[in-house]
Amino acid sequence: MIKGGPKKDLQVKQQLSILISQPKPETEKSPYFDLAKKFNVRLDFHPFIRVEGVPGKEFRKQKIDILAYTAVIFTSRNAVDHFFRVCEELKIKVSQDCKYFCITEAVALYLQKFILYRKRKVFYGADGSTKSLLEVMNKHRENEKFLFPSSDSQKKDIEEWLKTNKSEYATASLYKTVSNDVKEILAATNYDMIVFFSPSGVKSLFENMPKFKQNGTHIGAFGPTTSAAVEEAGLRLDLKAPAPQAPSMVAALEKFLADLNKK
Repeated sequence: MIKGGPKKDLQVKQQLSILISQPKPETEKSPYFDLAKKFNVRLDFHPFIRVEGVPGKEFRKQKIDILAYTAVIFTSRNAVDHFFRVCEELKIKVSQDCKYFCITEAVALYLQKFILYRKRKVFYGADGSTKSLLEVMNKHRENEKFLFPSSDSQKKDIEEWLKTNKSEYATASLYKTVSNDVKEILAATNYDMIVFFSPSGVKSLFENMPKFKQNGTHIGAFGPTTSAAVEEAGLRLDLKAPAPQAPSMVAALEKFLADLNKK
């Protein structure tokens, strides 16, 4: 049972069980599987949340004219997917001159699925942080009208920046996050660690198990907003990524498990 007992002294000699709150990788070449073999750990994958798109007809009620905006801000692949989905549903052809400001290079490259990728119209932050994205946007803010596709649980810092800097912008709600039912998953195994990737995942944990007590379960979090959500929920944060020596969650887990091996 996930509710846990006394705090465990984790030992890599025993097979640890780690729940990754994301879908299982589609390819066996995922570094997660290499990690599991290297340290003899059990990795289970189960998404705590799912994304549901706002239908085009419902989006119309927001009275946002997509073609009136010269730049679009993307903070995730989900935002990219649902922006172009709505455009297709409403038969909107986005101008070839439209600019795209992306939170990371990975999100920027993902645009190739939908547009002819040209660097002069696709921009991204240097280190994947909101701060670096805003620095790039600041160079263009006086000449652009920004459209910010978002979810119902989107962090408000970008919107606040746009407002503070008196930029012309609109926030378009194109998708929403919904908690998955993970009660059976959590009840079936007394996991040594649960790893979260979004504040919505942390919220889902307590929606599924309102009386959840951490006790000996270690908690990992990817990204500053997820880390903040873990701590705001009153949980102990044991693993944090990205970090200087661990830019990915896999790298952070590898360091965590290697340190346990030394004990």
